[in-house]
Amino acid sequence: QVQLIESGGGLVQAGGSLRLSCVASGGIFSSYAMGWFRRGPGKERGFVAAISRSGSRTKYVDSVKGRFTVSRDNAKNAVYLQMNSLEPEDTAVYYCAAGDAYRVDTYYYTDDEYHSWGQGTQVTVSS
Repeated sequence: QVQLIESGGGLVQAGGSLRLSCVASGGIFSSYAMGWFRRGPGKERGFVAAISRSGSRTKYVDSVKGRFTVSRDNAKNAVYLQMNSLEPEDTAVYYCAAGDAYRVDTYYYTDDEYHSWGQGTQVTVSS
């Protein structure tokens, strides 16, 4: 089973940037579609971004389009979430997730497609 460890969270002022990283171990990273989800205060966990095995296809929730960018480096077993123009509404615990993908261009945006999750990293955006 793959293990995922997120890092890069922290406290930032509105308008600032953070880059989250998620490193995988124990599996074949290039065989996974990867996703980022978040759980804000008093909210359910929700989809943020996804990337296909090859990195050729990505998908974002509307609220982060144009501000967040998901990328991956299969040689480093890592997926990243670059977050720019952060808003207080982005405050949440951010989780990365891995799901088996049989096609290199597959991505998933529902959490039931993912079988492995990281422990999460806190992002707090102050106004």
